[in-house]
Amino acid sequence: MPEDKAPTGELAAIAAVQSVLVDRPGVLPTARGMSHFGEHSIGWLAISLLGAILVPCRRRYWLVAGAGVFAAHVAAVLIKRMVRRIRPNHPAVTVNVGTPSPLSFPSAHATSTAAAAILIGRASRLPKGIVAAVLVAPMALSRIVLGVHYPSDVAFGVVLGAAVAGTTARFDSRLSRRWTVQHGLSSGSAVK
Repeated sequence: MPEDKAPTGELAAIAAVQSVLVDRPGVLPTARGMSHFGEHSIGWLAISLLGAILVPCRRRYWLVAGAGVFAAHVAAVLIKRMVRRIRPNHPAVTVNVGTPSPLSFPSAHATSTAAAAILIGRASRLPKGIVAAVLVAPMALSRIVLGVHYPSDVAFGVVLGAAVAGTTARFDSRLSRRWTVQHGLSSGSAVK
């Protein structure tokens, strides 16, 4: 790729985001910290496990959150291996963190974070949208700030994570209802 060719499309979008945010104090260290937290969904799995330990009356929901986050991460990795899109590579885009793979689509960080936001929100009983607004947008933006994903990688990851979370929650609700009926429990005494 010629050094003097200006970035276009998604590469231009990444370069524009980086030109506005990278030099602001605290942005890169925060984005890198988020990247390490979200690597292989480890941070979200740890929070789910901690919730299961600290809030026994909601244990099932916290464990389901962990399972859904893991499923979302696996889905993203499988799609990455099928699509095989290479990460952004242009002189105008600075890569600000190491990655375990050269594959880009979809962002596994965005996928697992979207799933975590929905399922951890469900487990914690926080108002819908609060957890998503606080978690998903910063993680999604961090992937672009760090120069490791195209915006479409991140957008698809968020949609995929939300879909996996929705499927996980529906499966859990159906399984819980079936278990409650089969064991003759009232809905108020079902295992939480």
